[in-house]
Amino acid sequence: MYVLLISLAIVSAILLVLVILAQNSKGGGLSSQFGGSGASNLIGVKKTGDVLERLTWGFAVAIIVFSLATNLTTPNTSAPTDEIMERAKEQQQTAPMLPTLPKSQSKPDSTQK
Repeated sequence: MYVLLISLAIVSAILLVLVILAQNSKGGGLSSQFGGSGASNLIGVKKTGDVLERLTWGFAVAIIVFSLATNLTTPNTSAPTDEIMERAKEQQQTAPMLPTLPKSQSKPDSTQK
């Protein structure tokens, strides 16, 4: 299930990129450069923009849903983390204390006469 959700999220992301690139921007976009103008003449320029905008929102929402679903289906891996923390605490408690060095006495200032 986890692999399926990740795969769907990746496919949705790729399709989202393609839909965004196909949209007509101020510069003309890729849709007019690669023959997208024929499709827009067939459907109509306004309707093509609406379809691409709806697809953009749909793929964006799909990626969010797949991400949340992936989070819910992720296997629980908290046990090894707790084990590592317990080992660290044990090692910290059994580690020998390092002796502290005595404070060095301040040297007399050689600039004074």
